[in-house]
Parts: sequence; structure tokens; C-alpha cells
Amino acid sequence: MGAAMRRLPLALLVTVALLAVPSPAFAHGLVGRLESPLPLAIYLAGAAMAVALSFAFVILRDVRVTADLPVRTIRVPRPVVLGLRAVGLVAWLWIVAQMIVGGSSDADVGGLFLWVYGWVGLAAVSAFIGPVWTWLDPFTTLFDLGAAILRRLGLEGWEPAPYPAWLGAWPAAAGLAFFVWLELVFRGGGLGVVLVGYTVLSLVAMANFGRDAWRAQGETFSVWFGLLNRLAPFGAPGGPDERTVPRRPFAAGLLEPGWSTARVVIVAIGVASILYDGLSQTQVWFDLFGLPSLPLATVQLVAFLGVIIGLALAVGRLVGIAAVGAGLVPIAVGYLVAHYLTYLLGDGQRIVVAISDPFQLGWDLFGTAFYEPGTDWLPPALLWSVMLVSVVGGHVLGAWSGHVVAVRDTPSRLNVRRQQLPLAALMIGLTATTLWSLGQTIVKEPAQGSVATPASVAAPVEVAHGVTRDPPSPETPVGEIRYDD
Repeated sequence: MGAAMRRLPLALLVTVALLAVPSPAFAHGLVGRLESPLPLAIYLAGAAMAVALSFAFVILRDVRVTADLPVRTIRVPRPVVLGLRAVGLVAWLWIVAQMIVGGSSDADVGGLFLWVYGWVGLAAVSAFIGPVWTWLDPFTTLFDLGAAILRRLGLEGWEPAPYPAWLGAWPAAAGLAFFVWLELVFRGGGLGVVLVGYTVLSLVAMANFGRDAWRAQGETFSVWFGLLNRLAPFGAPGGPDERTVPRRPFAAGLLEPGWSTARVVIVAIGVASILYDGLSQTQVWFDLFGLPSLPLATVQLVAFLGVIIGLALAVGRLVGIAAVGAGLVPIAVGYLVAHYLTYLLGDGQRIVVAISDPFQLGWDLFGTAFYEPGTDWLPPALLWSVMLVSVVGGHVLGAWSGHVVAVRDTPSRLNVRRQQLPLAALMIGLTATTLWSLGQTIVKEPAQGSVATPASVAAPVEVAHGVTRDPPSPETPVGEIRYDD
């Protein structure tokens, strides 16, 4: 992998910096009202052009990896592993305890741990640092504790059945689709019940197929975080010793084998779900569909996921499944950061509420039960820059990794260049679409029984799941943010 891998971070940094530097286009001042000096179409065209040029660069220069990296490993300290396993188990027990004795308040840890710290926080750590879910995973910890108790009682477990090769990672894909529906469509309570049900399913599957086999193929979060971890400098353990992990250059894991149709579908679901989340809250979407009922919203989500998955698989038939998978992972990570950064930094503060009222019984143990999270301390210009760099940087990195894998798997240089044109078109289209959604006004869902009204709030501060402020007054122009004094 040699010099190409060493030059990748520098090339990526230069490319995205060229988009973020011009302050007249993206800089905002923290005054009473903020607005983007350039029309939306101009920065969309610039971002799409950056992705197109990145494809032209890697294709025309025929960037490829020619050498294997030496294998290096590190050993994670035992206290770190035990500490992470304890944290995962405590979080699981906390959610179950609230389900049994708690009520409904901002101290709810089910949504906090699953959506905020899990879907966003753990995904980001898995992509940028290492495979933390390997040790945080409470389902595996519960299984290991149960197996240890049975051994102490003198009970021997049965021999696990071979995991069916035809099943592959499809159970994980189905699980991810379910959790996406739960978050984006259902949006109700009962996460504790879902957690208990999923725990029972996981334990039964581990007992039937073996712990490691189910984690590698069927357990939704292990497979999803494992795919994102291909980007990180510390990879997942490759053997029975879960404390020994490989050390590699950033993004080198994207070039590793192991891609399948099911795994590409999982990454496509991740990309499509984030894109749908942004689009479905825009003013344009509201004008077209209003606030749909649960069945109609389910149909919309399934149709949208189907379109993106279909496009990914169609491109995969031309350039190869592995090339599409390697190209989509950085895009998924970029989208996740761009859409959910303020969600993580804002709603993540609710842990101080939960600590004061751990069982949702109206306690205020540390005087923080009525703390109100906020993101006013975040500079809007910085947020906008991070969003832009995340989306475009993810696509640029995806263009590189997709091309390198396509070249490796296709013997004909001429054919691989032609075949990558649909992949380039797909990425350019996704870039423009997601940045367009970030630049639109969003519609806040009204309280039950009230009338839906659109809220004109600009995306640099108000993203799909961000902490929202009160809607501006009717005279506030679209694309501007009005701050209350």
C-alpha cells in the first residue's frame, strides 16, 4: 500500500480545505441574524465538482495500491477491556430498570444510549478510533456471564450448529432496517421492551450458532460498527484473543476482503437512512407529503431505502460489490457526522439529567434534573464547515477507495475506467442531494393535537436531529437564523 496510503490523508485534507477556505462563501457572524452570502446552488455545484474532480484524479492517474502493509498489532490493556464491558452491562441494566420502574421524562436513557451515544457516538468512535463495540457489547457480556454460571453449576452446553453460509449477513441487514424504521418512522416509546426482545434473540442465536459466528454475521450492531471500523486505524480482533487488534493506516481497512452483497446492502441502508432523515424534514418534503400516517411513512421509508439499495447494487454489477462497499463506507461516516453532530453534542448532554433522576421517579439527586441541553455555544460557521468537509471529504475518500478496489478486482484498465462512471455519477448525485437537504428549512413536528407549521431554520445550526430553537417569526426569510436576545 506504500506511498499511496501515506499521501492519502494529505490529498484528502487539501481537497476538502479548498472547499472550506473561502470565507466569503461560508463564514457567518454571530449577530442577530445569519445568512449564507452565496446561493445554495453555487456551493452545491462546487461540492459536486470537487467529487467529480476527485474521481477524475484517481481514474486518470490510475491510483492503485501495489504493496501490502506489514502486519502490526497492539494489545489492549485488560483493565480497559473489563471497564468497557462493565460500562456496556451497566447501560443495559439501566435501560431495563427504567423500563420496569420509570416514567417518561428527559431522563430516559433508552433513547440516549441507543440513538445518541449508540447510533451516532459509537459509530463515530468505531470509524475514527477503533472497535469499541467489541467490548461494550452487552449481549456478548450477558452470554459470557450465563455460560460461566452454567459451567459453575456443572452444566455443559451443546455443540453449536454450523452457521448457514447462505444466510450470510442478511440477519444483520434486516435488523438494521428494523432499527432505522424504529428511529425514523415509529418514533415512539418502548425501547426497553425492544432491547429485552433483541437481547433474547441475540442470546438464543449465540447459543444456537456460537457466540463469535453470530456476532460476525447476524448481530446487527457488531456487523454495522464493524463495517464502519474499516476506516479506523485500529481494526477488529482477528482471532479468539479479543485484546489483540491490528494497527494500520487510516482507511486501509476499506481495501481488505470480506465484502458481500448483504454487507453492501447494510452500508447502503446506513447511507440511505441518514439521507432520508434529512430529506423527510425539509419544507419541500412537507409540501409534497405533509405529515404521513405510520403506514404511509413506512412505505415511504421502504421505497426510499429500496431506491438507494437498488442503485448501489446496480453500480456493483459494473464495478464490483467490493468497490461499492469500500466507496460507501466513508460516505456513510461523512453523512453521519454532518447530519448528527449537533444531535450528539446537544442531546448528549441529557446524561446529566439522567444521573440526577436515574429511574425517572422525579428525583433531583445532583441538582441537574431540570438542565436544558443546548448548542448555542457552538459557532455556526464551524458547524457549517464541519458539515461541508464531512460530506465532501467522505465522497472524496470514497472515490479513492472505490477506484483502488475496482482496479484491483478488474484486470482490464480500460474497462475499469468506463465502469466507474456510474459510481462517480452516484456519488456526485448523493453529494448534491445531502448538501441540498442540509441547506433547506426544516419542519418541526408539532405537539400532539396541534397544527403542523413549517419552521424556517437554516441547516448550519438546525440539522435533522439537532436541538431545535423556537421557530422564527413569519417575516424571517428562508435560509436565515434569528436568535432570541
